[in-house]
Amino acid sequence: MQVSIIQAILIGLVYYLGANGTPWLTVNLGWAFRRPLLQGVAVGLILGDPVTGCMVGAAINVIYLAQVTAGGAQTMDEGLAGNLGAAIAIISGLDAQAAVAIAVPISLLGNILWTVYMTGDSFIVHRMDALAEKGDARALCLWNIVPSQVFKAVLYVIPVAVAVYAGADVITSFVESIQGSIVNECLTTIGTIFPAIGIAINFRAILNSTGNRIYLYFLLGFVMFAYLGLPLVAITVIAVCVAFLDKSTDGAAAAESTKE
Repeated sequence: MQVSIIQAILIGLVYYLGANGTPWLTVNLGWAFRRPLLQGVAVGLILGDPVTGCMVGAAINVIYLAQVTAGGAQTMDEGLAGNLGAAIAIISGLDAQAAVAIAVPISLLGNILWTVYMTGDSFIVHRMDALAEKGDARALCLWNIVPSQVFKAVLYVIPVAVAVYAGADVITSFVESIQGSIVNECLTTIGTIFPAIGIAINFRAILNSTGNRIYLYFLLGFVMFAYLGLPLVAITVIAVCVAFLDKSTDGAAAAESTKE
């Protein structure tokens, strides 16, 4: 698949908009857009294959279900994993499992961009300190947003755009060369294991929560899918109904205890 320069730049912008510390979206929306599922859908829309982007993004998203970036510490860049993982899969025709295996090391490379960004931002912070001493609030606000985000946009958009545009032929050639080989089988196997690890870590956190009954819903969903054969859409509708009923029950119980 051929990728245009415009498409490559747009994919880079998608990654930048979902990056940690980008102010253009709200905190919650920015966090959500950073998830591999939404990154994959956005990349898929740009490349004309949103279905594949959604499937690959969802597969990658499972790995990072339990990831927590406390205090701004970033262990893996799930946004870059979903962004380039989906792009590579669509461009080269990789299946979701193989794309997952490639996405994991890509997410580690995202830490390099984060480190460079935070290091470069330290110079901007020193400039802001000088403005704060002068009491120049307008210039302080300007330096807090514009130079920092211009630097971040250049740092985040260009590498991704170059990787998608210049690397499209290389990626396709590489995938074609490993088709049917043990390398492709290893990537597929690893990509199948990674989501299981993500689910296991998330499930362990659920079980360790004192007084938490969420694991029962998890078990119910598994039984409906594995043994009753219900489609995911039906299970989702049932889950939403149960969630509303459970919320209503908790609210009624809280109201009764308040009256007492």
